[in-house]
Amino acid sequence: MRHAPFLQRDALLSEATSRSAPWDVVVIGGGATGLGAAVDAAARGYETLLLEQSDFGKGTSSRSTKLVHGGVRYLRQGDVSLVYEALHERGLLLQNAPHVTRNMEFIIPCYRWWEKPFYGAGLKLYDRMAGDQALGGSSILSRRRVCECLPTLRGEGLRGGIRYHDGQFDDARLAVNLAQTAVEQGGVVLNYARVDAVRKEAGRITGVVATDLESGSVWEAPARVVVNATGVFADAVRRMDRPEAEPLLRPSQGIHIVVDRSFLPGEVALMVPRTDDGRVLFAVPWHDRVIIGTTDTPLDGISLEPRALDHEIEFLLSHAGRYLNRPVAPRDVMSVFAGLRPLVSAEGDGEDTASISRDHVLRISRSGLITITGGKWTTYRRMAEDTVDRAAEVGGLDVRPCTTKGLHLHGWTADHDPAAPFAVYGSDAKDVGRVVESTEANAARIHPRLPVRRGEVRWAARVEMARTVDDVLSRRTRALLLDARASAAASESVASLLAEELGKDALWAAEEAGRFRELAAVYIPEQPALIDVHQEHPRDESVED
Repeated sequence: MRHAPFLQRDALLSEATSRSAPWDVVVIGGGATGLGAAVDAAARGYETLLLEQSDFGKGTSSRSTKLVHGGVRYLRQGDVSLVYEALHERGLLLQNAPHVTRNMEFIIPCYRWWEKPFYGAGLKLYDRMAGDQALGGSSILSRRRVCECLPTLRGEGLRGGIRYHDGQFDDARLAVNLAQTAVEQGGVVLNYARVDAVRKEAGRITGVVATDLESGSVWEAPARVVVNATGVFADAVRRMDRPEAEPLLRPSQGIHIVVDRSFLPGEVALMVPRTDDGRVLFAVPWHDRVIIGTTDTPLDGISLEPRALDHEIEFLLSHAGRYLNRPVAPRDVMSVFAGLRPLVSAEGDGEDTASISRDHVLRISRSGLITITGGKWTTYRRMAEDTVDRAAEVGGLDVRPCTTKGLHLHGWTADHDPAAPFAVYGSDAKDVGRVVESTEANAARIHPRLPVRRGEVRWAARVEMARTVDDVLSRRTRALLLDARASAAASESVASLLAEELGKDALWAAEEAGRFRELAAVYIPEQPALIDVHQEHPRDESVED
């Protein structure tokens, strides 16, 4: 086990490319599922390599509703076993990563006479299923009490509500922590390392061919077993194994809009059990903003950077207006982000189907490629356990028990204080604080409307493997989701800091800032054109609180 918590790409790349002996497990994909599998495999003592074509959590895994939940909608559908599993995993995650998770109260407003007894009974069952890992009991609230907890809720026709508890988390920060944990357990993880092909001998997969996207160098990574954990890109990897493979996935898009806290002040979230398209609508306080989501739009194509569609944005704006006493206009949206769901739609296609749960599917091809897909963040650990169990069988590895139920993830601390400076870094908070406080310049904010300090940019580059402005502002911090305009305005100063840390020149910094501004424009619904950073906020590297 390594004791250093740092993700330092050059050292990990050297370790990955210099190895000639087969890895026990090679994982393709650095989202929730792949990172979870890498942690599980490394924690069992298997020699593990994870390769991610972009950044950790770049796709769906950084674009969730930020909830760790059992799934009230699954309970409504009668899928009791799935809810039970998710509630159990919710409890483990809150125990193992308290610095990026928390207990949150939700209220379901009731406007019809039958809703309070109906939802109240269902949520009492939800409480009982959670058992000793319950986060708090549900209760029926009067109309007056609902209005006190949700002062901006529209009161016309309101009969009261139901209060219940679920979990909330920071998805991208958890992804970084999983990468750190995998390295601490002895694994090797790499971002910007694309798998281009699989290698076979006698019809069995024996490794992968990968490209380091920063240098362009190509190398082979031999493996006893290869895991395809690439989410919505799983079919592309399956076709590396079998070009004729039928599609397994039917992608669907969900979007969220982010607005100011004044639309939902306080710490209580709003949950509407059923919208016009049959989904649950959430309005959730998060990082001093409110996230409203989500939609469900079938898609024909997939992308690392999906775009919210106009009708999806309008859907959320109109539905938010039905429940909040102040309409949400496009100009109020501080950011809009889209994520793709890897929904499984195909049958066997000649593969061994080990469908462990209705919420996720595990497939094994004739050549031994293991594909794990579906699922959700809450059950990532269970998905990883199922995957590594099967990987050990397929790869002929020594059978070793899963150890992740009680494994504290990187950043865990026994006395976590969410109000402390840099609390989201957990046990690294003091070290982050020392970098921030080392100079007056490092202590300055990157923009007056963003809580991110210049020293945090340096920290992300030095020990969290951030390689681009997008890595820093989208995932190491959550600036892009909190305020896309301010993030675009900060891009030049962030790119300059990254250039200093990564040994890049001024041309690289200018090009990197431009790429990010182009990306940030997608997150602003009423201004799709390229953002002019100088109109938004004059470059000022000495901005303070």
